[in-house]
Amino acid sequence: MNERAGCHGDPLFCTRAGRRLSRDAVAQRLSPHGRAAARACPFLLDKSIHPHVLRRSCAVSLLQAGVDTAVIALWLGHAGVRSIGAYVHADMTIMEKALVLTAPVTARPGRYRPSDRVLAFLDRL
Repeated sequence: MNERAGCHGDPLFCTRAGRRLSRDAVAQRLSPHGRAAARACPFLLDKSIHPHVLRRSCAVSLLQAGVDTAVIALWLGHAGVRSIGAYVHADMTIMEKALVLTAPVTARPGRYRPSDRVLAFLDRL
C-alpha cells in the first residue's frame, strides 16, 4: 500500500483506474506464474492453480505457525471459526501436534503399530 500511496480501504490489488481487480483478472495474472512454477516443480503440472488455492495455502500456513483459528477466520473474511474447519482437517501436522498434547504421560512416543493379532481381528470385522 505504501509503494502506491494507497489509503486505508483502498483495494490491495487494483486496476489502472484504481478499482478492485476482479477474480478473473487475478486468475489471469496468476496463470503464467503457475505455468512457470510447474516448469520448476513438475508435480504442479496436473494441479489447478487459482487464487483460492493461494488463499487456502495461506490459511494452512498460518495454522501451522500457530495462529489462532479465530484470527485466521477474521483475516479471511469468514463468518465464523467453524468455516475454517476444513483447513484444520487438511493439515495432518496440526492433528499430530494435538495428539501429542493429549497422549497419556505413560505412553511411549511414536506412532501406534498394531500387532498382527489386532490386525487379524480387524480384518474379520
